Formats: sequence, structure tokens, C-alpha cells
Amino acid sequence: MYLKCLACEALARLAYLSAARSQHTVDVELFRLGWHSNPADLRSRLQSAIDSASDDAERTYDAVVLAYGLCGRATDGLVARRVPLVIPRAHDCITLFLGGRARYQQQFSDHPGTYWYVRDYVERKTGNTALSLGAEGYDDVAAMYDEYVAKYGKDNADYLMEVMGAWRDHYNRAAYIDMGLLDSAAVEVQTREEAERRGWTFEKVAGDLILIKRLLEGEWDADFLVVEPGQTIKMAYDERVVSCVG
Repeated sequence: MYLKCLACEALARLAYLSAARSQHTVDVELFRLGWHSNPADLRSRLQSAIDSASDDAERTYDAVVLAYGLCGRATDGLVARRVPLVIPRAHDCITLFLGGRARYQQQFSDHPGTYWYVRDYVERKTGNTALSLGAEGYDDVAAMYDEYVAKYGKDNADYLMEVMGAWRDHYNRAAYIDMGLLDSAAVEVQTREEAERRGWTFEKVAGDLILIKRLLEGEWDADFLVVEPGQTIKMAYDERVVSCVG
């Protein structure tokens, strides 16, 4: 297959490595860190890239794959054009670094107050981009919460706000995800210093490439949503994370 991969810079090394190892031909296009802080803008950029890949006169792609999660709902509303669109069932990229939703949920249950750090994100941050993943706030968290309570009830609203990283009041742990690709001692030191400065505990957590590997190998099982041409990605308020309509 010929695949077009649209990936956040935070996953740069993982995307390129998995593309190089894939049995398929994979073209990788990276999107700047920080764009996720404006979900509507990132959604527009991703949709433009999806449209371009669908209309590429030189390469007929079999699918466009997204190395993204919902990411503040930036991928909610993306439309598959002439070729299928594939996205992992993940609220954010931490799931992709840890290798699956079950492991992320276990981490969240054991350590709910965690800021996450990975090498590409730390090295590539610019300007006001946060050093850690999940450290960006929303413009109006209270309004978002009230909307969720009205639509889905308090228990579901509480769950959604936590998994989307909306509450930021009780963090006490800095976790560095070591993907085991290179010597990342310098970045680990930065994470330790950040933890010390904020009075948090530090922990190194082993990462897992499996989701990105399967995304670029075309092994799209229940952990992925395949959006057929003409369908639209929609946030699902259950264990599916994302669904499609149309």
C-alpha cells in the first residue's frame, strides 16, 4: 500500500522509524507543536493535508493515516475524501507513546496527577509551547465542563474532563516516557529538573511503539477507526473514543 501519514512533531522519530520499517510505502508529513492549542486551526491544517493527499496527481494513496488522538478535539470533524482515513482510538498522544488505552488508563488510575514528557516534544518545543505533554489549558474549562454536565451527566463529564486533560489543579508527578531509541539522558535531566522545580516526584516510564507500528503497517484492528470516503470523524463519549458519521 501507499500511505500518507500526518503526524505531530511530538511523534517525529516514532513516525519516521515506523515508516522506514513498514512493508508499505509511507510518506510522512509533520505538523508543528503548539498547533494543538488551537484545535480549530489544527483541524483546518489537517483537513487541507487530507484533501491534498486525496487529490495528489503523482501518488495514489490507499489511505491517509493520522498519528494523532482526539487532541483537544482537533481531529473531531475531519472528513475522509477519496481515500480512507485511519486514526487510533486515543484521547491524546500519550496513548500512542504508551502503546494502548489500557496501559494509559492504568497509569491514569495509579497516578492521576501526571505531566508527561517525551524527547521529541521537549527538544522541538518553541516559544510558549509547554515543556510537557498535556500541560496546555483550554480557553474556558468551566464552560466546557458545564456543557458536558448538561449533555451527559456529572459522572460522564468528570471522566471526560480528566481523560482530556482539562483539570490541572492536582498534579504531583512528572513522568518521562523513554521510547528506548536513543540516549535521552539530557532530556531526562530536564524532566527531573522540572519535577524538582515544581515539587513533583519523577518517574521514568517505558514507552511502546506498537500502536504507531501497527498504524503504519496497516494492521487496523479494533484499536483504530477506519473512516471511509465521505465519512466524518466524531468524538464518541464512550470506550470507542472516536466514531464516524456519514
